[in-house]
Amino acid sequence: MRTKKFPGIFLSVFALVVLSGCQRAGDDTNRAAPTANTNSARETVDTAAIESELKRIEQDWPRVMKEKDAAAVQRVEADDVMVIYPDGSIGGKAQDLKDIESGALSADSWEVTDLNVTVLDNDSAVISGRSVVKGGKYKTSDGKTVDISGQYRFIDTFARRNGEWKLVASVSTPIRDVGASTSPGAAASPTPRTSPTVRPSTAAKASPATSPAVRPTP
Repeated sequence: MRTKKFPGIFLSVFALVVLSGCQRAGDDTNRAAPTANTNSARETVDTAAIESELKRIEQDWPRVMKEKDAAAVQRVEADDVMVIYPDGSIGGKAQDLKDIESGALSADSWEVTDLNVTVLDNDSAVISGRSVVKGGKYKTSDGKTVDISGQYRFIDTFARRNGEWKLVASVSTPIRDVGASTSPGAAASPTPRTSPTVRPSTAAKASPATSPAVRPTP
């Protein structure tokens, strides 16, 4: 008889345990309610303030060049800044400082325009823009002068380090078809005859037949 009753008893006990377990789970008022993960909350980013500051830095370049303000380059460029020129060569901060201090760069007119800032977070942003250079000249190390007039597009990457914005990477290219890159009715600057670069470090290596550096970011 036990062998016939055991399965029934077993199932009854099992059912009670299951039901009891379900009831306890539903009535457990001592269990702490899930709390929101405050660390995953979206940080507050002052986009307008970041855009304003980075545009100010970019638009200050003509003054930096004119006044030979090497201190501005020293302040804004990161020591490990990576610069890629249109010809594929790589430059850096040391050459930028040298060219600004020596006054190797000059221009009748130098305009930084079409600035567009993409803020990634509180400590990083990317900015694109256009440089319009008229009567631009660069003095090479051998005393020759190279014409750097023309228009150029650039993309700069900034990172905030120790509370200060630093340029950490930059790439630029000459605008070949200037008319197509400007808005209707806008005056077009002369198109560079050769492949110019955008920072003085390449200019130092260029021959008179090439158009070298155009815009180190201050």
